[in-house]
Amino acid sequence: MRIKVDSERCMGHAMCNALAPEVYTVTDDGFNEMPEFEVAADQRAAALRGASACPERIIAVLADEAS
Repeated sequence: MRIKVDSERCMGHAMCNALAPEVYTVTDDGFNEMPEFEVAADQRAAALRGASACPERIIAVLADEAS
């Protein structure tokens, strides 16, 4: 699975990082500026948990191309 963050719309709540720090990194001010990235199989549940915690819903979970 891939994750795509619309960092221009991030409001700095840092909820993604609070629930899945092993997947999401944020700035000191709480903003997620991560580029699109691949999630390891063992981190998929955490990635989904962090994405669903975003109050702005700016984290997109993209299916694997093979799926």
